[in-house]
Amino acid sequence: MMQDNKTDKKLLFKGLKTLLFSLLSLFMGPILLSFAFSKPDEPLYLPLLIIGCAICAMAVFMMFKGIKIIMDSMFKK
Repeated sequence: MMQDNKTDKKLLFKGLKTLLFSLLSLFMGPILLSFAFSKPDEPLYLPLLIIGCAICAMAVFMMFKGIKIIMDSMFKK
């Protein structure tokens, strides 16, 4: 018997939503970092720097997670 090798559409859209969220984070993180580096004497320098770095790291993690979800939807385990 052959199995149906069709893509799981719900899982595919979940992966695409994750990639879209990571794409938005990829733009938002460096923008916050540039705001922080433009005025290092301001009192919000350190919080903006920490938040910007965290958003950049989260964006990279979400990219890998989204790609893994999409691959799982195409090639079922």
